[in-house]
Amino acid sequence: MNPNVVALCADLTGSLKMDAFEKEFPNRFFQVGIAEANMMGIAAGLTIGGKIPFTGTFANFSTGRVYDQIRQSIAYSGKNVKICASHAGLTLGEDGATHQILEDIGLMKMLPGMMVINPCDYNQTKAATIAIADYVGPVYLRFGRPSVPIFTPADQPFEIGKAILMNEGNDVTIFATGHLVWKALMACEELEKMGINAEVINIHTIKPLDNDAVLKSAMKTRCIVTAEEHQMNGGLGDSIAQLLSRECPTPLEMVAVNDSFGESGTPDQLMVKYGLDTPDIIKAVQKVIARKN
Repeated sequence: MNPNVVALCADLTGSLKMDAFEKEFPNRFFQVGIAEANMMGIAAGLTIGGKIPFTGTFANFSTGRVYDQIRQSIAYSGKNVKICASHAGLTLGEDGATHQILEDIGLMKMLPGMMVINPCDYNQTKAATIAIADYVGPVYLRFGRPSVPIFTPADQPFEIGKAILMNEGNDVTIFATGHLVWKALMACEELEKMGINAEVINIHTIKPLDNDAVLKSAMKTRCIVTAEEHQMNGGLGDSIAQLLSRECPTPLEMVAVNDSFGESGTPDQLMVKYGLDTPDIIKAVQKVIARKN
């Protein structure tokens, strides 16, 4: 355990499960209260003394509410702050649009020098948390609220900026991130029954993007689907489209929220309504394969 790691929370210790850290390391935990902007300023200051601060609150309050502080006090000077954002995307659920955020990846990836990581399950989130402590520089670590299947190995190394091949295929590539990796794997099983061999790649690091992995798969399958719990504008699909337009023009379909705020509902209801479920990935695959042919 790195003794320089400290944790700051904005009055959501239970929701973020930071109470375990607080109990074991009370002298390295700071309860800031409902003062997220102040939390970012304190975190930036702690880095000057050699500390490695991890901030914790909901994704909306980790980004939209404090964007000025992140830009000015953390990103601009390259401070070694790890912004850990829970309850991201639509699956915050019944709390509704004021607490959900679907723009955070875009906000954070546009900041120079900011790394953006969006793991897919518990094991990968744990591995990413450990990995970013060793990385020197600002990081945005995004994760969701609902329980999802744990499907990555507990001992799988987490390599920042390196995509993970989940299923090899030749007909289409599905690049997925976060919760949508599991949905993509379920879609892959259904597509196999239809005679479609899909390659599924887990893009846990959105910035820096694994350009080599994206281009290698695109040149093999010649058609792409991206899947994410985020706005279509500014997310993973946006990054991959930019890369492909420069290096390897390829038919592409995006499974993402199309220019809309969320609303109250269960996570499953919202994923269906906003087109982020397994059948939506299957439809996107069928559409993009038709474009390839």
